[in-house]
Amino acid sequence: MERLQKVIAQAGVASRRKAEQLILDGKVSVNNSIVKELGTKVSSHDKIEVNGIPIEREEPVYYLLYKPRGVISSVSDEKQRKVVTDFFPHLKQRIYPIGRLDYDTSGLLLLTNDGDFANILMHPKYEIEKEYVAKIKGIPTRENVKKLEKGIRLDDGVTLPAKVKVKSIDKKKNTSIVQIIIREGRNRQVRRMLTAIGHDVMKLKREKYAFLDLKGLNTGDARELSPHEVKQLRSVAKTGNKKNIY
Repeated sequence: MERLQKVIAQAGVASRRKAEQLILDGKVSVNNSIVKELGTKVSSHDKIEVNGIPIEREEPVYYLLYKPRGVISSVSDEKQRKVVTDFFPHLKQRIYPIGRLDYDTSGLLLLTNDGDFANILMHPKYEIEKEYVAKIKGIPTRENVKKLEKGIRLDDGVTLPAKVKVKSIDKKKNTSIVQIIIREGRNRQVRRMLTAIGHDVMKLKREKYAFLDLKGLNTGDARELSPHEVKQLRSVAKTGNKKNIY
């Protein structure tokens, strides 16, 4: 038996919070009876409808994809460009990305059909760490690196402190390779942070998400997360475990 709002969220209908509001608003029925109590528990045999439409109760699945550049972090695209779900043509479940990576950014992306799980990982308060490696134009000064480490003002506010390391420089080509770890998920955040200190990004790759990495995968490859990894991700989010940064 599971809580009704959790089942709705896992079906991908809405986040758990929105599912709770749907219940309170009388939009949810169980076995043809409207339910407005948040503590209601249901079994796999119960018929659940949201706004009169039966939900499809899929087995939750969790995947890690090494997203290539030139792919949209979505389940569809009006311009008919390649999307991340195209890498799972034989999967029966309807999965979607947790957060997004820009069209021109490669690297680690998680996908699931578990709305509750996705909501936990994307919620700003949990501050899950993400590690990126960027090839940038120019060679950053120590002063500018410190600005990123302390938090830098963007058009949507000051960023949280980041951990930044200049991994290599090429004086002849006037380029650098920079590692940056952030605990937020704003739109194009890493690119905007580096542009703010005067360095345009030439290439960008997300190499880690919490404790997960891309070892053993080539671009375009995917693997299913183990039950232990899913449990660990929930724990990292809820306990705020950031020991890999500070």
